[in-house]
Amino acid sequence: MTHSHNTAETLHELGYRRTPQRMMILEAVERAEGHISAEEIYEQVRARYPHVNISTVYRTLELLERLGRVTKTDMGDGRVRYHSMGKGHHHHLVCQKCGVIIDVEESVLNPLWEDIMHKHDFKVEMNHLAFFGLCGKCR
Repeated sequence: MTHSHNTAETLHELGYRRTPQRMMILEAVERAEGHISAEEIYEQVRARYPHVNISTVYRTLELLERLGRVTKTDMGDGRVRYHSMGKGHHHHLVCQKCGVIIDVEESVLNPLWEDIMHKHDFKVEMNHLAFFGLCGKCR
């Protein structure tokens, strides 16, 4: 059973219709190599389904985020990008000069989350986080 099939079933079970637009939007997020913007999703879906509008894309992404199927991250360029939760948790290092984005595995930050939990009795719920700075080439 594929991840998109699971999401389709979840949509149906929660009383949401499995419209062609919703399924194409989900497929676009899941097919993306990395992160994808709502505008990029819109262009992909519109190529196959010309009657879709950008507000449908945004509403569907909000629904998929509430269902825990996608996360969104602001990469610092003013455009939010989306990522399928089926591809795992990771965080990002974003160079403010050249714009390169480096993925950082969740495990690297686990000691930080544990330290916060022990010192502050606070459990961090962070699916995606972007750290901004300068990469080795730009320093």
